[in-house]
Amino acid sequence: VSLPKPPTTTVTALMVLVSACAQPEIKPLMDKPGTEMDIAPFFTESPLPFNYPQFNLIRDTDYRPAFAQGMAEQRVEVDVIVNNVEPPNFENTVVALERSGRLLERVQRIFFSLVSANTNDLLDEIQSEIAPKLSGHSDEILLNSALFARIKNVRETHEALPLDEESRRLIEEYYTDFVRAGALLSDKDKQRLRNINGELATLQAKFSQNVLSEVNKSAVVVDTRDELLGLPDAEIAAAGDAATARKLDGKYAIPLLNTSAQPTLASLQNRALRQRLLEASLTRGSQGGDFDNRNVITQIAK
Repeated sequence: VSLPKPPTTTVTALMVLVSACAQPEIKPLMDKPGTEMDIAPFFTESPLPFNYPQFNLIRDTDYRPAFAQGMAEQRVEVDVIVNNVEPPNFENTVVALERSGRLLERVQRIFFSLVSANTNDLLDEIQSEIAPKLSGHSDEILLNSALFARIKNVRETHEALPLDEESRRLIEEYYTDFVRAGALLSDKDKQRLRNINGELATLQAKFSQNVLSEVNKSAVVVDTRDELLGLPDAEIAAAGDAATARKLDGKYAIPLLNTSAQPTLASLQNRALRQRLLEASLTRGSQGGDFDNRNVITQIAK
């Protein structure tokens, strides 16, 4: 289902990056809001193994026009489906929707994989700006009454069609996605849902940025090599390099990883250091300061 759903975790981002690598070459469908040069890397199939994105060809400034173009193209594709004078069927409705948004899908998968691992001020700004726009774009599709009517019609008539099980499953998936997204709500409730989704998208982007920033700045610092007993020499050397990078010459720093547990805990023999590392990991996002996520979580839960 090719609808914009920004990934919010590193694992998800890695999964969708691999999926993005398998995308075939994409052709522009209309005049672009930006210039062709601005988004050319997203149109070109990568020659790298498994079609991994050529990040060396993508500038941070390419993402805004690429997102704009991707959303514009999918709007045109959805309009074609909705305005089709032919009766709705599997090909002209479900398959057509499944094939829509290829450029947007590629752009967002590459972008969110990148910002989940290696971001900067500009990318954070773009993420904060694009998250509610993607939410609105998704709602524009999922809450489209005319489009849902066509999907519903196909679902109600597909038993008489010569379709395989995968195709029938796809019909059910789309119908379920639309219903869960609010397609059966009243117009008033749909608007309220759009507002909520936009707010959630902004908060979720802020949450993700805070998590990554907190992890990047956090590290457990130790004074002596003896405290690192149990770690392989390579990891001890890396801890020394991490401390030097933080201008803590002569010390060792164990950076936190953005995972539910810290792998170093399995090797360290120093109990007190293990406790410090575990506590630092468990209290991420709740230590005060610019990256504290407690208020963000409270707003999301409301």
